[in-house]
Amino acid sequence: MPRPIVGIITNSHLINDEYPAHAGGEMNSSAVAEVAGALPLLVPADPALVPLEDLLDTCDGFLLTGGRPNVHPEEYGEEATEAHGAFDRARDALTLPLVRACVARGQPVFGICRGFQEVNVAMGGTLHPEIRDLPGRMNHRMPPDGTLEEKFALRHKVHFTPGGVFHRLFGAEAVVTNTLHGQGIARSGPRIVVDGRAEDGTPEAIHVRDAPGFTLSVQWHPEWNAATDPVSRPLFAAFGQAVADWAARGGRAALRTA
Repeated sequence: MPRPIVGIITNSHLINDEYPAHAGGEMNSSAVAEVAGALPLLVPADPALVPLEDLLDTCDGFLLTGGRPNVHPEEYGEEATEAHGAFDRARDALTLPLVRACVARGQPVFGICRGFQEVNVAMGGTLHPEIRDLPGRMNHRMPPDGTLEEKFALRHKVHFTPGGVFHRLFGAEAVVTNTLHGQGIARSGPRIVVDGRAEDGTPEAIHVRDAPGFTLSVQWHPEWNAATDPVSRPLFAAFGQAVADWAARGGRAALRTA
C-alpha cells in the first residue's frame, strides 16, 4: 500500500533577496519520511494556490513547521508593533482555517514552534510578541552565533502534567529540549490544554481538548535529530501512527463519500 501523505506547510522566502520561493527545511521532510513513515509533501502556504478543501482531500495529516515570520496579531485581535517582527499573511490565511478544519474532522495535525502558536491562535488564543521581555522569563531565542548543532542544542527542561498526554507519551514527567523561539502563548484558547511548561512557566506542549484526532504541538523543534533523539522520535512516531490510522480508516476518501 502507498504511504500516507503528510502535507508540510512551507514558508515564503526570497532567494538572493529577489526570487520568491516556498521552502521547507530538510529536517522536517526527513522526520516525516524516516520516523513518521509517511510521504512528505511540501505545501505552498497560500490559499490562493492551495484551496483548503483540495488540501484536506489530498493529505492524510499536516505538519505545521516553524518559521521566521510570526502570526499577525490581527488574527488574535491586537495591533502589530515592531516587537511582533515579520509576518506571512498568506500562511496565516491557510493554516488557521486548516487547524480548525483538522480539529473538527479528526485529521491529524502536528504543530512545531510557529505551528504550535498557530494552533493556539486558530483555537482562540493569543501570543506574547517577545517572551524574553516578560519578568522572570529566560531568552528562548535561537543563539545568533555558532554551528547548527550549537543552535539546536538542548537548553532547558519541559515539565509535563502528571498523567497527561505528554507524560504518557514520553514515560517521564520532564524532558530536556532545544529552544529557538521569540514569541509564545499569552492566553491559551478555550480548548487548548497546556500540558507542558518550561522551567520559567512558558507553555511548551499543548493539545486540543476533546479533539477526535491527533493535535499534539510543541514549542521546541523535534525535527532536529528526529530519528535518534529520545524526545523527538516518540513525537514523530505517534504522529505517524495517527496519520496511518487516519488513512487506514479511509480518511480522505471516506469523507468525500460521506
